Amino acid sequence: MEQLNYLLFAWINATPASPEWLIDLATFIARDLIAIIPLLIIGLWFWGQQQQLNSQREVVAKATIALLFAMSASAAIGMLLPHERPFAVDVGYTFLAHAPNSSFPSNHGTAIFTFALAFLFWHRTWSGLLLLAVAVAIAWSRVFLGVHWPLDMLGGFLVGLVGCLFAQLLWNLFGEAIARQLTRLYHFLFAFPIRKGWVKE
Repeated sequence: MEQLNYLLFAWINATPASPEWLIDLATFIARDLIAIIPLLIIGLWFWGQQQQLNSQREVVAKATIALLFAMSASAAIGMLLPHERPFAVDVGYTFLAHAPNSSFPSNHGTAIFTFALAFLFWHRTWSGLLLLAVAVAIAWSRVFLGVHWPLDMLGGFLVGLVGCLFAQLLWNLFGEAIARQLTRLYHFLFAFPIRKGWVKE
């Protein structure tokens, strides 16, 4: 597997001869595109057509549970099975500053793949596929810029899959109670903007 990891990395990783515009684009994708996660969570919870709000908020709740589980699992794996980043073992070229912490699984990969899979499973197929395309772009960019191995991204995908499974099992057992408590908390914390009509009830 390590040989495959090295081979794929050498194929994807940028070099000093790579176009500057492509490195700039990859830097934007690697660093900033992950912001789509909080933006979609906020947008789907606070706004939307009245008849779709409950289903939107269920997606947000389940996706958040999956994210919390997946990111916790990713951190635990990183501590228990540390794996050095390419630049830490002097492999390839690096175009993005990063701490030399454990690379497997990728936290960015785990977060975006979990979110994309959540939308694929619980929202709409087209939205899930669109987010999967974003996830693949982020995965490519971080390998291209030299801060991750390709298998770090595969690990993120698999951890995200397990996170979604955990969220679904938890929702099957306690979904109604979780939804009630979240709605109660939301109405308490956002009573003023709800009254003003700035956000949906």
